[in-house]
Amino acid sequence: MKIAINTRFLQSGQLEGFGWYTHEITRRMVLAHPEVDFLFISDRPIEEEFLYGPNVQALVLPPRARFGPLFFCWFEWSVRRALIKHRADVFFSPDSMCSLFSRVPVAMTCHDLVPLHFPGQIPWIHRYYILYFLPRFLRRAEKTITVSNYVRQDIVQTCRISENRVQAIYNGCREGFKPLQEFEKVAVQQQFSKGEPFFFYAGAIHPRKNIHRLIKAFDLFKSESNASHKLLLAGRFAWQTGEVRDAWEAAEHRNDILFLGYMPEEDLYRLTAAATALTYVSISEGFGLPMLEAMYCDTPVMAANASCLPEIAGDAALLVEPLSAEHMAQGLKQLASDANLRQALISKGRQQRRLFSWDRAAEEVFQVLKGLEGV
Repeated sequence: MKIAINTRFLQSGQLEGFGWYTHEITRRMVLAHPEVDFLFISDRPIEEEFLYGPNVQALVLPPRARFGPLFFCWFEWSVRRALIKHRADVFFSPDSMCSLFSRVPVAMTCHDLVPLHFPGQIPWIHRYYILYFLPRFLRRAEKTITVSNYVRQDIVQTCRISENRVQAIYNGCREGFKPLQEFEKVAVQQQFSKGEPFFFYAGAIHPRKNIHRLIKAFDLFKSESNASHKLLLAGRFAWQTGEVRDAWEAAEHRNDILFLGYMPEEDLYRLTAAATALTYVSISEGFGLPMLEAMYCDTPVMAANASCLPEIAGDAALLVEPLSAEHMAQGLKQLASDANLRQALISKGRQQRRLFSWDRAAEEVFQVLKGLEGV
């Protein structure tokens, strides 16, 4: 069997979202199935670190796909021809795009329908291409994999896809996220939060992530309590951040809100493990991976009672209303003052995290691909 995989997001030192997902799934499939040939297809050179075994062949195809017309040329011209030439049995695309006109069976991972529900928050250079083609990609794929039952139902209902063509396979947690000892937590506080305890957020600084309301909630929390906590926000500023800047500039306690920017992996592990709690109050998510990472760090979680987050969190998070800064402020106050609540959430997180495994996810994806052989 030969499995061709779109590996455009395997870029050294730049693994985010799609890249981490591709890395975790493909690495495990390659190592677990040496009897299978894998064809890794990219629009850029593939570094040696991503060629996980002798059963991997790397193929670089032009053009470099960065926006709509080039996406189309890459998938419909270069990839389609390569699948025929190299006699692929199935094509797996983990980034919500695929070839519409290839006759090779397609399995595609769609992480969420955010582009369809929040088109104004997608950069214009990609927006209209994605709005037009994403529903068509979903209808073309013989099998769509997604990362939560919430998104599965969203795809079925929004795009009118048959339920038996959409399968939810949960993500796992990558290595590195683990608890810290108290002296290590103190060191993190001294390095990043001026020696004070802190709430932590990791992800894009983007309106959909509800950061502006989180800032308002934290400001209320500080005004209503004597807590010394800081709010640390780690992530790249997305293209539309006016509401975030406005909220920060209006905050009375803005000096206690620290934007860290994109953090190296090692620092991200330590910050997650040293936080009083992870705050994840996004309005719409496909999975909410930082919550799982916090559970592996024995860090309590405050999450939005919205989209997939209750499904992934189970009873291992303090759920708050994401449209109410006042409700979120009360959640912060509870987490800052109630050690018993924090410990209860940690204990529940240790149980909840057992539901999620990259090894299990990779094998389930492989079985989907195997099932498409000869279709």
